Amino acid sequence: MTNQAGTYIEQLKDNVGKQVKLAGWLYNSRSSGKVQFLIIRDGTGLCQCVVEKGKVPDDVFEQLRHLGQESSLAVTGLVRADERSVGGYELAVTAAEVIGRTEGYPITPKSHGVDFLMRHRHLHFRSQRQWCIGRVRHTVIDAIRRFFNDNGYVLIDTPIFTTIVGEDQTSLFEVDYFGEPLHLTQTGQLYLESAAMSFGRVYCFGPTFRAEKSKTRRHLTEFWMVEPEVAFIDLDGLLELAENFVSYIVARVLADNRSELETLGSDIESLEKMTPPFYRLTYTEAVEILTGQRTVDFMAEQLRQLRDQRQRAKGGIAELEQQLTGSLKQWKRDKIAAELIELRADLAETNTKIENNPKHAELAAGFRWGKDLGGSDETIISQMHDKPVFVTHYPKDAKAFYMKTDRADEKVALNFDLLAPAGFGEIIGGSVREDDHDRLLARIKQEGLNPETYAWYLDLRKYGSVPHGGFGLGVERTVAWITAEKHIRQCIPFPRMMDKVYI
Repeated sequence: MTNQAGTYIEQLKDNVGKQVKLAGWLYNSRSSGKVQFLIIRDGTGLCQCVVEKGKVPDDVFEQLRHLGQESSLAVTGLVRADERSVGGYELAVTAAEVIGRTEGYPITPKSHGVDFLMRHRHLHFRSQRQWCIGRVRHTVIDAIRRFFNDNGYVLIDTPIFTTIVGEDQTSLFEVDYFGEPLHLTQTGQLYLESAAMSFGRVYCFGPTFRAEKSKTRRHLTEFWMVEPEVAFIDLDGLLELAENFVSYIVARVLADNRSELETLGSDIESLEKMTPPFYRLTYTEAVEILTGQRTVDFMAEQLRQLRDQRQRAKGGIAELEQQLTGSLKQWKRDKIAAELIELRADLAETNTKIENNPKHAELAAGFRWGKDLGGSDETIISQMHDKPVFVTHYPKDAKAFYMKTDRADEKVALNFDLLAPAGFGEIIGGSVREDDHDRLLARIKQEGLNPETYAWYLDLRKYGSVPHGGFGLGVERTVAWITAEKHIRQCIPFPRMMDKVYI
């Protein structure tokens, strides 16, 4: 299909010195009398278009001067390289056509609350930050598929409607299925185990659902997860697979989306360290860290740094507010206003961290062996490391029924969580699966589940059972970590949360 725009912004680097036509939307604009600077976006990037009076008809110049944010237009002009311009190139405009005039676009450069942005998610997409996150998410998903497809895995589409429990029964979404109660899937894993006995190495990739009544920044009720399952593999093999997989994803994003990461303020230097091997801790070692002096000292130092950070933010805000009292051009006022929005958001986040620090420290000090790690526990462990951390061998009673117990220590399971650094917490959970029929049946009964519902799953242990295992990686949590986004609701196009399902 022919691109009616003529040229995309991402192609400007190949058209320096040439006349091109761009079609897009007005992202921002400013005027200095006889010259207008229009920032246009077209889905592939941003471009500054310079419109000089006399270089276009006077009526067109006036139309452009009064054009509202997000109006659609087409512009023609000469491509010039200019490292000061957004994207490194600009357009000296010789002709322009307004396609769709806009007035009163609701999402302005001023600060908007979360609820407002969620109600306007269909428009919020157009913001530069959301555009960058969306581009990174696209690369992450492509890298996931490429990694498994290029390494001999077969894609298996597992059911969304299910009769079985894969995780916590309390987080199941029940639906009416022609008069019968069914549930939306929590995981495709149990079905994948069946497929692994046929194809050896398989994966599924799709939406999963959890009815957890949680409003934390780490929770969604609908999210995307990729789950590989491998026959004839042990725990060490799973850890190696997981770290190679995550390293590959990060490398792809660094190669394809470096400019987006820079715009988002991601820690690129840290991401460049994401190569195997990752750190490894047993659950017992993690407990010793959480309840020991190391964590006490770490949390005290973190609190001191946060308080210093708060003072710097307050000073920066006061300085910018003072600048606004002077005589400034409108574009400069807009720039300062945008900086203030960012600083105030950072200050609010810092205040929250200062408030939570003693609570997290107290929870860590009171942690006892046998509990599952909570969000604050994972945050502390991951903040202490500059690369992802495997935590292995959790208490079996704190984990799902299908996880294989360690035959050398029956109190623990052959499982792991992978914690992303810098406090982002768990992005992968996995395990070796119980391959002994009688042991699995006993765990099913222990959990109060109906063995008849799992008859087909138990069959896998009766007919050619083998050691096998796998894991699940949450796409949104991974994107949040890579982009340094605080809330995973920003890392999925249309987030579903307890109280947010408007669009």
